Amino acid sequence: MRNIYKTILLNKEENRKMIAVLLDPDQCRGSILSSTIAALKTHIPDFIFVGGSHAVSSVDLFVELLKEETRAEIVLFPGNASQFSTSADALLYLSLLSGRNAEFLIGQHITSSVAIKKSNIEVIPTGYVLIDGGKPSSVEYISNTRPIPRDKNEIALSTAVAAELLGMRLVYLEAGSGANVPVPAEMIEFVKNGLSLPLLVGGGIKTAYQLRVAFEAGADLVVVGNIFESDPAKIADFVDCARTFGAK
Repeated sequence: MRNIYKTILLNKEENRKMIAVLLDPDQCRGSILSSTIAALKTHIPDFIFVGGSHAVSSVDLFVELLKEETRAEIVLFPGNASQFSTSADALLYLSLLSGRNAEFLIGQHITSSVAIKKSNIEVIPTGYVLIDGGKPSSVEYISNTRPIPRDKNEIALSTAVAAELLGMRLVYLEAGSGANVPVPAEMIEFVKNGLSLPLLVGGGIKTAYQLRVAFEAGADLVVVGNIFESDPAKIADFVDCARTFGAK
């Protein structure tokens, strides 16, 4: 099995931009699931992220299906400790550093730590930083935390650097699922210039143009998900855009 974090580091060093398709087991069902799998077979992203703020469907069965039907590597993006599957290739071990709710800073981690260690899944400690996306997000509601305001670049950078100093391996700037607007390009660039870790950006990205803006601002890996819940065929446009950008 490939070391996913090492792959991310190598791509970052080579300035090869990456894209992850985020799938929520609760939303990706029935005909949407069939269309999504069809799109993923012909346009393979760097990763498929699996998770949601309030997933109640079986994550394990969902991951197993994706492993059978697609060739992309599966990375868990859990909203809580229950969203775990030993079938996945890796797990983003998320700590919500922008909030002050201990449950999502460390509480959920304690609940799941022993089982995760025994599973031998690749674990990637990730500083999760919620940014105001123009409307209340599911993450904000479920975690009972407030996002960082869109014009507070210094706070976003300080939070990201804290993740680096705490020994985390990735930083994820997240505007929230279905955000009205994505993370500002100015904030992405500001954080990127002060950070040594790979930078992930997601939330509110609805067009290939917004994907390119995030890449140009400094995102190493962009996560796109909500737009595909209504139109899985758009996966092709986003994957093609990422590949074209990386070829420049």
